Amino acid sequence: MVTPGDVKTYIEESLDCEHIEVNGDGQHFEAVIVSASFESKNRVQRHQIVYAALGERMKAEIHALSMKTLTPAEWNA
Repeated sequence: MVTPGDVKTYIEESLDCEHIEVNGDGQHFEAVIVSASFESKNRVQRHQIVYAALGERMKAEIHALSMKTLTPAEWNA
């Protein structure tokens, strides 16, 4: 079973994060992700960046991921 810590690690391996929190029950997860990579990207593009970081895990290990994606400026506002 995938843990919130696993999901956090998967994201951090591919995305430079200033802050990340992941909660979940093994299949359904919620994440707050703060990254400069989200600068000048809309919400859909930001989510695509995270999905790309998770790769095939989104099809097999992770059933659902709800996320809030913020730039550092948005996070600190």
